[in-house]
Parts: sequence; C-alpha cells; structure tokens
Amino acid sequence: MRNLLLITGLLIATLANTSCSDIRIKDHPEWKKQFDTYGVDGCFEYYDNNKETAHYYNKERCAKQVSPASTFKIFNSLVGLETAVAPDEQLVIKWDGVVRENKDWNKDMTMAEAFKVSCLPYYQELARRIGAKDMKHYLDTVQYGNKQIGKAIDSFWINGTLLISPDEQVGFIKRLYHGELPFSERSQRIVRGMMLQEESKDYKVYYKTGWAQNGNDNLLWIVGYVEKIEELKNVETGKVEGVPHPYFFALNFSSADDTKDLKQIRIDLLHKLLNEAGIGK
Repeated sequence: MRNLLLITGLLIATLANTSCSDIRIKDHPEWKKQFDTYGVDGCFEYYDNNKETAHYYNKERCAKQVSPASTFKIFNSLVGLETAVAPDEQLVIKWDGVVRENKDWNKDMTMAEAFKVSCLPYYQELARRIGAKDMKHYLDTVQYGNKQIGKAIDSFWINGTLLISPDEQVGFIKRLYHGELPFSERSQRIVRGMMLQEESKDYKVYYKTGWAQNGNDNLLWIVGYVEKIEELKNVETGKVEGVPHPYFFALNFSSADDTKDLKQIRIDLLHKLLNEAGIGK
C-alpha cells in the first residue's frame, strides 16, 4: 500500500510539473483485458486536458523508466531544429550506402521522411551533428527522463543509457502540444506536424512509435495525443464552434514472443484502448 501511495504521488508530481493545478487520477483495471487479448504485459495512460484528469492502467509500470527507443526521435528532431543543424524538416541526409533490412531506409531522405519511417541511421547522423554538449544541454533543460547520454552520442536512446517513464512521456507531450518546452514555437510546430499519423474531419491522432530490446523481451511504445474537435457553444457570441479537445497518451508493452506481429498489435491495441476510453473515432 505504501508503494502504491508513493507511485501515485510521483505521478501527480510529474503531471503537476506540466502546469496542471488540480490533478485527478482514475484507475482502470478493466483495461487489462485489452492487453490480455494480445498476450502482452503493459500499461496505458492518458491525460484529459480539459478535465485535468489522468487515467491509468498499471500505475506502477507507468512510473517505471525504460528506454525511449524511437520515441526519442521527437526530442532529437526538436534539438536538431533548435540548433539549426536541421534548418527545417526538409533537411536531406544522404544514405550511407549500407544496405539494411528495412528497405525504406536505403535512400537519401528528409527529416520528415525519416520520422515517418523511423529511420535510425538518419537520426544517428543527426545526433552526431548536434553533438553531446548541445544534446545534454537540452536533456537537462527539458528534464527529459534520467537525462543521461553516456559516451555514445548516436545510440544512447536505444542502448539503455537514456530512460524515461510513460508518465514522463505524457508530461513531455503535453508541454509540446501547448508550446511550453524550451524550444521555439517554430521548432515545436514543425515536430507536431511530423507526428500527425491519422486524420479525419474532426479527429486527428499524432504519435511516434518505438521498439527496443529489454533483456529477452521486446519493448514497444506509442506516445502522442488525440485531438478531437468538439462542438461547443461560445458563451460570448452564442454560436456553436468547433473547439479542439486534446488527450495526451503513452502506451508501452512487453512481449517475448517474436512470432507475433507486434507492430500491428501496437496500433490495434492503441485503438482499442482509445475506444474503450471514449476518445476513439
């Protein structure tokens, strides 16, 4: 019981640091069945911005720091833009000629293209160009996870050096959405644009995926936000207007079964959880 209270306190503190004055927390043990459907262990958290309410399944895991894997491309892109290493999202980095299993990586590409296909070599080169000094400066300034880069500037986010919790991811994404990170409005706007994955008339989903090896397990991530347009009456004009309602989320799960289509499971599981939470399409 004491450990649960401590974890709850840490979660509230993390979200409180994102300018929420009155955080309410709700547990959802019923979401376990969605993970059980796919035979994976994991956690899910989302924060309802308008209602200032955090919703959790598996609080303990939501507070545990693990490798961010490719979700770090969000941060890496921000630093690249802010330092002008990348003048914009159209920065082309030449293919190094090494033929890799992922065919989408075997070509010259822009940052926007590399973000969409999660091209590791592109972002490794971007990190090398940024350098350890600037990267560490922004990790410290943002207070991103454990803020560690070690000695490998081109792999610290995938080798177990840099760690971040799902709860910290949600706080980071919330600040990005509101333009509250210590980066220019332009840098944050560009990265938000690159995160857009699904779109309809009144519903958009922005996210970045990640996949890392955690011992014998595969660790999979999706972090981002849903933006729903809700029709509300303007008290001043009396007119009904479409108002964006954001929900910030982090999903991660582990599986030792390499025979499963974990990439597809990751997307399907996210949508099932969003639907059960009442914020799906």
